Amino acid sequence: MELRTLRYFVTVAEELHFGRAATRLHMSQPPLSRAIKRLEAEVGALLFARSPAGVTLTPVGAVLLDEARALLLHADRVGARVRAAGGGGIITVGILGDGTDPGAARLAAAYRRGHPGIDIHIRDTDPTCGLRAGRVDVALTRAPFDETALTTRVLRTDPVGVVLRADDPLAGRDRLRLAELSDRPWFRFPRGTDPLWQSYWNGGVPREGPVVRAVQECLQAVLWNGTVGLAPLGHELPGELAVVPLADMAPSPVVAVWNEGDTNPLIRSFVEIATAAYRH
Repeated sequence: MELRTLRYFVTVAEELHFGRAATRLHMSQPPLSRAIKRLEAEVGALLFARSPAGVTLTPVGAVLLDEARALLLHADRVGARVRAAGGGGIITVGILGDGTDPGAARLAAAYRRGHPGIDIHIRDTDPTCGLRAGRVDVALTRAPFDETALTTRVLRTDPVGVVLRADDPLAGRDRLRLAELSDRPWFRFPRGTDPLWQSYWNGGVPREGPVVRAVQECLQAVLWNGTVGLAPLGHELPGELAVVPLADMAPSPVVAVWNEGDTNPLIRSFVEIATAAYRH
């Protein structure tokens, strides 16, 4: 199996749509369809079930997807290590939401200075930013989450507060406790979100309220619906919103996280530079 064909397959599996996959791969649809048919012939089984309703993975396709992602990740790391040895390379970094964090800005500047020949790709996704799926090499995110087969380094901890509309009766308080918010609608996260992450940002109990998928959606849910939710202190908010510190909420750790046992020198360098940038 060629790596290029496996990349085609993974893209179709992620999009579940040949047209969108072709667009993402910057190619036309007919050669993509032919490449997938050749791969199916090589495997000896259908990888996708095609119907007027759309495309779905077959059981064989689901197995190949896991194996192909692992193989492609390994191939990318081999290439990165070789290029790093020669002064170049690629690293894909997952960043969760806090793109305006001064620590992240210092890290970006310091990493660029230290690795002028490195091509840095950025993704903004789930709490672990696609590490297990092989979409990123290292993530800059917030704990807690399931750390199975992952390695983390805490860079900083931030106190947490509740985000409210500025005209909310509680917005003028110096401090609040979680129990005072028990009757409020909270924003929630999509199904499949890491349970530890969801529990932490919901104050440890199940909540009712709108489902949000990004930081801006969280803020808009508060602004438009009077929803409440938690956020680290120290981040600038629109004037229509306020954040009140919570007295009984554990701090939120900013962490660098990567796959356990990954010895990619670009990751090791990233983590060391991140540690220094966040200590500043």
